[in-house]
Amino acid sequence: MDNIKVNALMLRATDYLENDKILTLLSAERGKITAGIKGVKKAGAKLKFAAQPFCFAEYVLAERGGRYTVTQASESESFYELRTDVNKFYAACAVCEAAIALTYEGDGNSEIFADCVRTLSSMCGGDEALTLIGFLLSVLRRSGYGVSLENCFACGSGLTSANKMRFNMDTGSFCCWNCGIGAGASSVTYNVLRAADGHPCGEITTAGKKRALKLLKEYLAYKTDAKLNSLHEFINLI
Repeated sequence: MDNIKVNALMLRATDYLENDKILTLLSAERGKITAGIKGVKKAGAKLKFAAQPFCFAEYVLAERGGRYTVTQASESESFYELRTDVNKFYAACAVCEAAIALTYEGDGNSEIFADCVRTLSSMCGGDEALTLIGFLLSVLRRSGYGVSLENCFACGSGLTSANKMRFNMDTGSFCCWNCGIGAGASSVTYNVLRAADGHPCGEITTAGKKRALKLLKEYLAYKTDAKLNSLHEFINLI
């Protein structure tokens, strides 16, 4: 039996047998890892913290026959604030949900891992909706599904003042209404996405953030077939 150490974020925990759980971890070193953890449903279990939502820790994993079991963990950050506010909780769950959809077992992606940790930290004291939009744009881009936020994908004209435009799910791009094919989208949605991506923008409203999240949810589901239940719940909350 070999032991490995990974710095990892706990993305999902699933009940297994009477007192155990199966964890989905996102590590800096080895990408997404599925690992069992024993006895953590018992009161006073030493490793209970390691199976909590958003736990960021150094995990020691025992490997046998291609399967991993958590044997030790040393917590780096719990992101406790995300578990005491319902909006932040669902926004953080949406981060984990997207990370699961866009990463693969054994395929290391330190950039997405870093995005996750940085985003959860920012959500603790900031605007969770705008932070989540920025995160989704970043990880979609890193996964090869980037959303084009420049000008019309077809004719190159500016879109920020357009009253109505289209978003093409196949290309991930906005187009003038008459240039493109796809679902209708508003300039409000487009401008919120640009603001979350670091471009100058005017006033950002809650309704605008909600529209932008709905579009990103549909686009991510289209590209990955992910369910995105937490993102759906967060959109309903804001």
